[in-house]
Amino acid sequence: MLLFIVLIISVISGFALLKANQNTKKVEVNTISVSRKDLASSENNIKVLHLSDLHLENISINPSELYEMISEQPVDLIALTGDFLDRKRSIPKLKGYLQALKKLNPKYGIYAVFGNHDYVLKGDNFNALKRTLEENGCKTLQNEHVTIKVNGENLNIIGIDNYSTNHSDVLQAYKGVPEGYHLVLTHDPNVVLEMEDVPFDYLLSGHFHGGQIHWPKPYHLIKMGHLVRMKMVKGLHYYAGKPFYISEGLGQTGVNIRIGSRPEITFHEIS
Repeated sequence: MLLFIVLIISVISGFALLKANQNTKKVEVNTISVSRKDLASSENNIKVLHLSDLHLENISINPSELYEMISEQPVDLIALTGDFLDRKRSIPKLKGYLQALKKLNPKYGIYAVFGNHDYVLKGDNFNALKRTLEENGCKTLQNEHVTIKVNGENLNIIGIDNYSTNHSDVLQAYKGVPEGYHLVLTHDPNVVLEMEDVPFDYLLSGHFHGGQIHWPKPYHLIKMGHLVRMKMVKGLHYYAGKPFYISEGLGQTGVNIRIGSRPEITFHEIS
């Protein structure tokens, strides 16, 4: 009898793990629209493709599949918000995904910030990751910004480095930022809790994977900052009246499973 019970539990557990692994291939493609109240006109709208947390050691879609999912919509700008990988052996794998993104030919370029897993790499290995990004069309931002013109107006792309590893420096990232639309890219969204008096129009982030195993609750995220306690782990939120988005990410960490969450690709339509 005991052997039978063990067998039944093993079968159920195996089926559950199989389903959890299959979930990592069921990518949600979402579209979010955010407008500034003083910009009711749609003439200056741009579409931003946002990807986060590729985690190339545990990703279930290949570059061709990614391209198929994103190629049907026009893209003006691509934002990559960190955690590409944490093993140097994965760096060559990144090139294929970047080439897929380059094929979209975004009008205003591709911009990337780093996450806590990227900083597992040190010295020459981290530099190799950064070089791979830049040689394949990305502008990396480490507490710095870039200003581009969109229909004659300033779009300031502000890259704040990773908060949880103490690499972030908000003041440095904003140093010399001109008037305009402030689009912030960062990995760990907890940094917004220190930006109550810092102007931004929209902030894109990742880090939490939507819990990855979000059942019954993502209790394991508690150690990952105050936003979790505020029940802000995925999707669109507001802090001090300002909008920010937390992507569920495209890859996984630990084991390649998802329960109660899905990999995410997001298109943001912003004014």
